[in-house]
Amino acid sequence: MKAAVLYEVNKPLVIEDVSLPKPGPREVLIRTTVAGLCHSDLHFMEGLYPHPLPAVLGHESAGVVEQVGSDVTYVKPGDHVVTCLSVFCGTCDNCTTGRTVLCTDTTVKLLPGVSNRMQWSRPEKLHQFLNLSSFAEQMLVHENAIVKIRKEMPLDLAALIGCGVITGYGAVVNTAKVTAGETVAVIGCGGVGMAAINGAQIAGAGRIIAIDTNPAKLQLATKLGATDIINPADGDVVKQVRDLTNGGVHHSFEVLGRKETAEQAFGMLASGGTATIVGMIPFGQKIELHGFDFLRERRIQGSSMGSNHFRVDMPRLVDFYLRGRLHLEDWISAKLKLSEINEGFANMKAGKTLRSVIVFDS
Repeated sequence: MKAAVLYEVNKPLVIEDVSLPKPGPREVLIRTTVAGLCHSDLHFMEGLYPHPLPAVLGHESAGVVEQVGSDVTYVKPGDHVVTCLSVFCGTCDNCTTGRTVLCTDTTVKLLPGVSNRMQWSRPEKLHQFLNLSSFAEQMLVHENAIVKIRKEMPLDLAALIGCGVITGYGAVVNTAKVTAGETVAVIGCGGVGMAAINGAQIAGAGRIIAIDTNPAKLQLATKLGATDIINPADGDVVKQVRDLTNGGVHHSFEVLGRKETAEQAFGMLASGGTATIVGMIPFGQKIELHGFDFLRERRIQGSSMGSNHFRVDMPRLVDFYLRGRLHLEDWISAKLKLSEINEGFANMKAGKTLRSVIVFDS
């Protein structure tokens, strides 16, 4: 098969010939149909987060089951599936208390530095990325890294659910537990931010404020549920939000992964409000907050992959789409071949796209 390999940070991905063995016990071989280009991949490509190299990146994908190993009972060949990096064991303390996204059992996942048995002609070990490695024509994964979906769901849109949608939607619904009538601000209107906005609308938020410097993204945000838009170029973001809401929001969501916007998310809260940090702030970077603000019971928290229970959440998201409540068609800015992947990431970095996807066999 063909796969896009990262050899060095800040260098283009290279298309290589790679092979996979037949699936072992509890493993599933998937023919990758679509893989989304996610900003998280770019963080690793730029060295903002460490990962052993060379590696096949990619983690937002959908495809069709080709083969299953022994003991696999959840899927069969021909099933349509969405992948998720939140592979779970179901038996560790976190899994049995309902926090499968924080599974600690390493027997179901491959830690960075462990090969996923991908084979190639070079002597170096080729590393799997986030239990998936979806920038490849096939994936060999644990059965607990996938969810079956209805075959009427278009796979190009289903791939988005595998990371961007579940992360943004889940941060609102699962992590922050936004309730009907509450006010929400979302900082950053990329794919994950749009999912947070759409999720807030589904949750019944009374006011949804979209914050971004890109007018086109702000316009799309209003289509997805934003009731108000703010452009940071127009002045102090925190002041704009406080003026607009007469004191601050119940919930803010930082989706850019930056120090200054994380601090702004906390600063725009009303008393008793909660800031949820969804973006990947560069490894080792710290944020600064005013200690006094905690006296008014303002809170700040993290969200990992939308605190998902993906085998429950993702089929529901598919249903939301098919019922017209989750708006995914407008998210895809470009459909690319695997050979065009570096161009796709360049456009992402330049802010030209909302979401680009690799369509295999195209």
